[in-house]
Amino acid sequence: MSDETLIKVEGVSKKFCRDLKKSLWYGMKDLGNELFGRRHSGNGALRPDEFWAVDDVSFELKRGECLGLIGRNGAGKTTLLRMLNGLIKPDKGRIEMRGRVGALIALGAGFNPILTGRENIYVNASALGMTKRETDEKIEEIIDFSEIPQFIDAPVQSYSSGMQVRLGFSIATAIKPDILLLDEVLAVGDVAFRTKCYRRVDELRELSAVIFVSHDMGSIARVSGTVMRLDSGVVASKGIPDKIIGEMETGLRHQHAHGRNVNQCDDRIKKFNISPPFFEVAQRNEFRIQVNIETRTPIDGIQIWISIQDFAGNHVAECVLDQRSFNNVLITGENLWEVVFDMLPLRVGEYSWQVTLVDLCGRILAVSRNEVHVSVVGTGISAHVAPCTLPIKNITALF
Repeated sequence: MSDETLIKVEGVSKKFCRDLKKSLWYGMKDLGNELFGRRHSGNGALRPDEFWAVDDVSFELKRGECLGLIGRNGAGKTTLLRMLNGLIKPDKGRIEMRGRVGALIALGAGFNPILTGRENIYVNASALGMTKRETDEKIEEIIDFSEIPQFIDAPVQSYSSGMQVRLGFSIATAIKPDILLLDEVLAVGDVAFRTKCYRRVDELRELSAVIFVSHDMGSIARVSGTVMRLDSGVVASKGIPDKIIGEMETGLRHQHAHGRNVNQCDDRIKKFNISPPFFEVAQRNEFRIQVNIETRTPIDGIQIWISIQDFAGNHVAECVLDQRSFNNVLITGENLWEVVFDMLPLRVGEYSWQVTLVDLCGRILAVSRNEVHVSVVGTGISAHVAPCTLPIKNITALF
């Protein structure tokens, strides 16, 4: 393993503006300041409606090292990767990148939708610094790794998201880059292809510096030697994977537990809760919850919307309980149901539920946020990645 530093980031910051018109005006002023050799926005302070998406981030990465980036949605991970890849400029700080860069940051980025997969290989390879002769030598390897030879001469606009990921990853890693930047887009691929991608990353780590962004803590722990957690654009912590991942999960669990909140939007609802407040379920196993609603007056017809989020804030599963599922008329006083689900088809991890009570017109009667927490345990078998529907087995009125 070489001690050669391939990535050096010093005090890098990037700000954005929440208001479109002001953003365009600030952009024109900054362009003018650049032409005259002046600094953006005077002393670099925030202007009205601006915020720091990335704030004073510094780190170094050597050949043979892999850095995992974690954090909630909006923490600044993708913005940092875009600056490293040269897609956007930092407002403050300095970035040094040594060697050829391969990146898979945004789904479909770099692809011309009207060109075929084969034509896009040549275009992307050229952008990455490969000659036509080099691409000719690599193209069969790229097509074989992507596992889409029957579609390689079809326009990319006809590709599914998974097919685009296959082709993009195959191109980005075929050039044997010195630096490899990978965002969450690998979550779109199927399990078998993701496993194949991780094996390729393991091979490249010996000769490359890798930055890997994911909300899948298992993948982060498997691939990364060091993990850096971002929070509101700031480096919150950095260290070995188990320690930093544990800090994040503990912090988010504490935040959710202290954020229990039932918002009664309708005076007719006296009480609305879900139990048990915390439970553990094995992957693919049956589980059950109880829904308790106490009303002051009868309500003719309700729906119960259930939404499940992981601790990074990603929506992962949902279901609707309505008149097709149970007798959805509320009597005065206490109404209690037991809901049995066939399984919870999610990855191993921690999740919270948001349960919303609405009438038949869609008006919200009550919302229970972060009141239920579930821990999915198991062996990490294949599970849904995209938002899925929870399979309901039966609903029983207890009284």
